[in-house]
Amino acid sequence: MTRLILVGGGSSSGKSYVTDKVINNIGIDKVTKITIDDYYKDQTNMPMEERIKENYDHPKAFDWKLMRKQIDDLRHGKTIEKPVYDYKIHNRSSKVEIIQPKELVIVEGIMALVDKKLRDMAHLKVFIKASPEVRFLRRFIRDHLERKRSYENIVSQYLKTVAPMYKEIVEPSSNYADIIVNNDDGVANASIEVLTCVFKNELIMATDGIDHMYHANNEFTEELLSSVFSKE
Repeated sequence: MTRLILVGGGSSSGKSYVTDKVINNIGIDKVTKITIDDYYKDQTNMPMEERIKENYDHPKAFDWKLMRKQIDDLRHGKTIEKPVYDYKIHNRSSKVEIIQPKELVIVEGIMALVDKKLRDMAHLKVFIKASPEVRFLRRFIRDHLERKRSYENIVSQYLKTVAPMYKEIVEPSSNYADIIVNNDDGVANASIEVLTCVFKNELIMATDGIDHMYHANNEFTEELLSSVFSKE
């Protein structure tokens, strides 16, 4: 069977770095990894000047219907044709990527833990945490070197959408995580070894056909609350 793992966290918290290191440790032949970024909405009919103004750090920027459908298909062992997002044109590419499910399907992205319907599909939910200063510096370097964006554009986007949306939407989603790890240290990160052990256990359960999910028990039961607040 296939087990679904969601990996959320802020922009440049190190989600991809940590996840890729863990995947290399457990074996890439056992894992299918996709990124939520590829599910940004199709904006073909929108002029470039309007695309640039869009808030890509808000849930409204994503095609949740298609994302849920394809992730659910992967979870049930079905092959999908995943869209591919092109950051240069702020839109989906004309190409699609054929994705086949393996023992573990890992879905990584800033909104990975935001949507309840997506969370309900998952066997394990992970949140990668990093300080605002570290996340900003990583994003600043990445966007300038890899995406060729100007300093002004990077800073403006971070202040207008990235930072506010992190506080309002992304950070609160950590409350739904089964595991929260800190990634301020980057390369020298012991949490990678911890997650490797956890993911190996997920792989064992997938191989053994175990469909166990982690659900928190409600510690505030009606019986307990009634005993505390009832009149003496």
